[in-house]
Amino acid sequence: MATTVRRAVLTLPAAPTGPENPLPALRAPAEVHVLDEQARRGLPRDMARQIGYGPLRSLLPVRIRDGYRRERRTQDFEAVVIENAHLRATVLPGLGGRIHSLVHLPTGRELLYRNPVFQPANFALNGAWFSGGVEWNTGATGHTTLSCAPLHAALVPAPDGGVMVRLWEWERLRDLPFQVDLWLPQDSEFLYAGVRVRNPHERPAPVYWWSNTAVPDDPGSRVLAPADEAWHFGYERSLRRIPLPQWDGADRTYPPRSGHPADFFYEVPEGVRPWIASLDAEGRGLVQTSTGLLRGRKLFTWGSGDGGRRWQEWLTEPGTGGYAEIQAGLARTQLEHVRLEAGEEFAWLEAYGPLSADPAAVHGPDWAAARGAAAAALDAALPAERVEAAYAAWRGAADETPGERLATGSGWGALEVLCGGFKLPGTPFPESTLGEAQAPWLELWRTGVFPAPRRVAPPGDTLVAPHWRDMLETAPADPLTEYHLGVAQWHAGDVAQAVRSWERGLALAPSRWPLLRCLAVADALAGDPERAADRYTEAFEDLAQESRGGEPWLAAESALGREALEALLAAGRLTAARSVWDRLRPALREHGRFRLLAARLLAAEGHLGAARRVFEDGFEVPDLREGEETLEQIWSTLTDRPLPPAYDFRMRPKTP
Repeated sequence: MATTVRRAVLTLPAAPTGPENPLPALRAPAEVHVLDEQARRGLPRDMARQIGYGPLRSLLPVRIRDGYRRERRTQDFEAVVIENAHLRATVLPGLGGRIHSLVHLPTGRELLYRNPVFQPANFALNGAWFSGGVEWNTGATGHTTLSCAPLHAALVPAPDGGVMVRLWEWERLRDLPFQVDLWLPQDSEFLYAGVRVRNPHERPAPVYWWSNTAVPDDPGSRVLAPADEAWHFGYERSLRRIPLPQWDGADRTYPPRSGHPADFFYEVPEGVRPWIASLDAEGRGLVQTSTGLLRGRKLFTWGSGDGGRRWQEWLTEPGTGGYAEIQAGLARTQLEHVRLEAGEEFAWLEAYGPLSADPAAVHGPDWAAARGAAAAALDAALPAERVEAAYAAWRGAADETPGERLATGSGWGALEVLCGGFKLPGTPFPESTLGEAQAPWLELWRTGVFPAPRRVAPPGDTLVAPHWRDMLETAPADPLTEYHLGVAQWHAGDVAQAVRSWERGLALAPSRWPLLRCLAVADALAGDPERAADRYTEAFEDLAQESRGGEPWLAAESALGREALEALLAAGRLTAARSVWDRLRPALREHGRFRLLAARLLAAEGHLGAARRVFEDGFEVPDLREGEETLEQIWSTLTDRPLPPAYDFRMRPKTP
């Protein structure tokens, strides 16, 4: 059977992603995978250096995606199916290029954990993310901001004369283009993924890449990799080197045997073929391997605790089975970023396919024999030499011009290529993809003037790269320009200048709330909660008077109302907080995050019974953050009773 590529439609129960948050993300991301300087002491020198290299100051220019909900309806998703006699891969270009499914056709076995629903949750750096399949994470530590965003996709000639599917986009956190070429040779039992990240700039850039594969978390499944040690990272934010497979009384290569969610970064020795596999009780499952540049391997497990099980239910349908993740990255751990020099690129080839090994050896007590059996099975199924040959062949096709378009991504790459004059063979960003979001920035580049909006609306996207900041600094200083300039200065670390820009804009602004909100965030981070509370009160009042109908305004009220209530509660301004609550649209008050804020407000006003009833009546917070402990913290102020299971999302051992 020749390899075929066809369009398809995937129908799933799905929650809508909703509108983006229109408020610029001025605060540093709440990422759990961080280590402070003291925690980095004693680590290998290269690891410690890369952990400290290139941390994000903010998520700018990317916007937060927190408009999703929990109510699901049937929805169709555009898909691309790649198939030969051995494998069928289903790819979702509109959702970060995720490989949703990988079926071994001779046996009918699904090799991945295939989520039966589409349910966004707050795991991506910018919010919306969903579980299952194989995802391509780039940008910075965490799940990519493109998790629920469309990528460009097209057919490209494959090295063997067939076709492959190219996915590509402009990653905005680091301003770097990347591509993923999915290639399934005619007689292959392995799907290849050729990956390239390029730096077209005249300065080095920090790069992050981890390919995350969700696999069924069957009780008898074991995760194997060519390592005798691993780096354990738990949600208490400590990184420690541990032996494999036994540590702290349990065999950690079986995912459910960890009590709490945890990362295990395998210490794969230099020069050893990198691979990782998840094999069930019969010794069958999925293996991932690659060329040597992609050196890191990791197991993520939800563990067996109540919190981990609750998260598993939260991300899919209860009773449909859980998953673990086997992952591969550019560094030994996900806490690191790797330096990519100006004008250079990183490129490698990955392979995904079925693996069968002797179950007695795989699950035996001898760890060396277990991983040796898996390694021998991999060498027989896909010798390393074949992977290297496929990589060399793919490199010859990496610059091929895409043919038939399968999907269209954003227009941000087209804007950057046009303004920067970059030449990126193989990944075109045509001007035809420029849209409404890019229009004012295109006019700024062409005329030196940032245009006034045609209608009253929340401010659009803000760009923060140095070349855009320079253009804003020389543009006429109207209020909207000062707003965007302040955001760009804030991103650059020039807080004082950002505040001055926002204050200058405020003096003449017909719409004051966007500037007031920025100044309120600056006050809060400067340690002045009283002034922040004043500005949030004024900002929400101004928005309430200006707001109109429609989704963008509802998103603005939701975002600013939440921030204002949290700031006012922190400052003890209960009367002002109640006033903001009373001015919220009734529909917003029923959202889970606002039900939680209602409980906090009632408790602060002394109505503990009423606050408890909010919990007892039941609510869900759709954008509950990975590692967030707010539900437990608030519940503990209301009662001594145990936290109800529906609210137990704890990802670390309880502090004594």
